[in-house]
Amino acid sequence: MDELSTPTGREPMLTAVPREDGSAPRALVLGATGYIGGRLVPRLLGAGYEVRVLARDPGRVTAFAWADAVEIAEGDAANVHAVADAVTDVDVIFYLVHSMSAGKGFESADRLAAETVATAAAAASVARIVYLGGLHPDDVELSPHLRSRVEVGEVFLRSGVPTIVLQAGVVIGSGSASFEMVRHLTEVLPYMPAPRWVRNRIQPIAVRDVLHYLLGAARVAPEVNRAVDVGGPDVLRYGQMMNGYALEAGLHQRPIASLPVLTPRLASHWVNLVTPIPRSIARPLVESLQNECVMKDHDVDQLIPPPAEGLTSYRSAVRAALSRVEADTIETSWQDSEVLGVPSDPLPSDPDWTGRTAFTDVRSAHTTASPDALWRVIEGIGGENGWYSSPLLWAARGWMDRLVGGIGLARGRRSRARLAVGDALDFWRVEALEPGRMLRLRAEMKVPGLAWLELRATPDAANDGASWYDQRAVFFPRGLAGRLYWLAVLPFHGFIFAGMARRITATAEASAG
Repeated sequence: MDELSTPTGREPMLTAVPREDGSAPRALVLGATGYIGGRLVPRLLGAGYEVRVLARDPGRVTAFAWADAVEIAEGDAANVHAVADAVTDVDVIFYLVHSMSAGKGFESADRLAAETVATAAAAASVARIVYLGGLHPDDVELSPHLRSRVEVGEVFLRSGVPTIVLQAGVVIGSGSASFEMVRHLTEVLPYMPAPRWVRNRIQPIAVRDVLHYLLGAARVAPEVNRAVDVGGPDVLRYGQMMNGYALEAGLHQRPIASLPVLTPRLASHWVNLVTPIPRSIARPLVESLQNECVMKDHDVDQLIPPPAEGLTSYRSAVRAALSRVEADTIETSWQDSEVLGVPSDPLPSDPDWTGRTAFTDVRSAHTTASPDALWRVIEGIGGENGWYSSPLLWAARGWMDRLVGGIGLARGRRSRARLAVGDALDFWRVEALEPGRMLRLRAEMKVPGLAWLELRATPDAANDGASWYDQRAVFFPRGLAGRLYWLAVLPFHGFIFAGMARRITATAEASAG
């Protein structure tokens, strides 16, 4: 079974209903570059919708294969003018935006964005809002993030625009944060000391079924304005989910010991150390598991019938996700969303640095390898291939980052062979990419300042078939701490950056030979 219901797959698409004039309905997607949004857009296109996406950075949209088929509007959900323009002549809005930051103020920021979109949608006479919220019990105090999701749903339900709030729990699919947490906890630890929530009941749902419900929500009757729970066919304890994963991955089932002393804060540190999930994302995931999250009813079946072949079982969803990981065909990942509180501003051009404190480390090396051979090595950097210098020092830097709540090196890369703008790459993110010529990475590790690493392959004009490798690290320090940080790591740069230049060119020559 395919992990996803694709526009050309065997599952019948929930096709769009044409407008009265026969034209295609128009959908606006907020959160199109995220895990769910990046998968929903091509399915909307396949179903017959004209799609517009609202993105703070249009450059990140261009990394998706469907970018040329959509209209791109620049702005964010809290920008009144950008949202007012984006909702013009729109039939349905898919709101897939939610802050995963653990910082203060995220609840008010989420509320402001929702109110901005709700007001604009009502003024533009949008016919339907579809919001993906969180599955939650009604009789307990919710975590801040679940509480915020409930509040956002209520904003839309009060907006005067007919709204469907789909309340989903743990989403299982290749690249989802929930799946990655289960995967790494199970694979890394042969014996599982775990928090009490491993015994809580949870109703996971496959990503393909989430997409089915999102598409179906756009077609419910105009008078429907409510929240509905959605989930898969299995109700499991979290420990059962981990051992279900173990069986599908060919591993032995893990003994699990419930420890009552692990608070959400301590558990998020533990998850951060054992998995690639950074503490800022692990915390809300862990908090959402503190209570049992099971569908209260199946009212959704009266509004959106299940897929013709039925909902996907948990183990089938895991099996499909694993096949995607092994085949290097992960469509989107939690890493695609810039939710880590890292700088979003691109590296300014060199003239813009004038008058600023900027530390640089510049290396250049000549190689007999062709520019194409050199570029293949550059594009394959990171993840399983490593960083071509001092693996111990890179590993130590990764663990230092993990210890302070960062993402470390375990995040890897989405594809073993290809990179695109916006891709996560260990504790970097691809900020700019000129295929065959230049790769620029922006640091997402926790540092007191802003950092970039730029790698270039340039033909040698004087020696046909040879090339130059140019490497530049740039750091803009923040205060005294930033300057002290640069001085502290400066001795190691001679090993790390010089070694990178030497081994990257040597690898390119070896592969060409």
